[in-house]
Amino acid sequence: MEYFNLHTHQFTNQKDVLELVNQYPKDFDESISFYSIGIHPWYIDENRVDEDLKIIEEKLQTENCLAIGECGLDKRIEVPLDLQISIFEKQLELAEKYRKPVVIHCVAAFQEITAIKKKMKISVPMIIHGFSKNKQLAEQLIKDGFYLSFGKYLLKNPDLKTVFQEIPNDRFFLETDTISETIQQVYELASEYKDLKVKEIQGIISSNYKSVFG
Repeated sequence: MEYFNLHTHQFTNQKDVLELVNQYPKDFDESISFYSIGIHPWYIDENRVDEDLKIIEEKLQTENCLAIGECGLDKRIEVPLDLQISIFEKQLELAEKYRKPVVIHCVAAFQEITAIKKKMKISVPMIIHGFSKNKQLAEQLIKDGFYLSFGKYLLKNPDLKTVFQEIPNDRFFLETDTISETIQQVYELASEYKDLKVKEIQGIISSNYKSVFG
């Protein structure tokens, strides 16, 4: 593995890239090599929750399922927050049970996610994907034990450069999510921002991958 893509919705099947492809229980695709699976807050269907959780639990017991997610909380949607929290907590219970990391979708709910992590004493790694916020929040999340993953906003928002430069090397990942740019392009920008060679970024991410995904 030369490149690791922490979160993508597109399976490109490149031989030098390990892609953690986001899967949803009801649209599960057996042909995808490595994946995370979860109930995204946008797509909560109360009639399907039990069935979805059952599928997630079954997949978490396989080697190809590297993580649970993306799951989390989003305060900018109409799904009631109480319902989102209840479903997020059920997925965290499964993450703990099967010792799998969690890929987190968080919009305007960082306090709630941190509080849940503390309340439930979550011990598996938790990665906030698509981080786009300020240095203070980044520092606080790292202090609270989270990893941060960068991609789309790193490419599109130059203000994130100084935030990314301050992230400890043992606490970040890179991703493409839904963008058309490649993971190689994200690595190139990250290496420029960190003033390191691409090979060094590859080494850092490879080491973080081992720490989080074993």
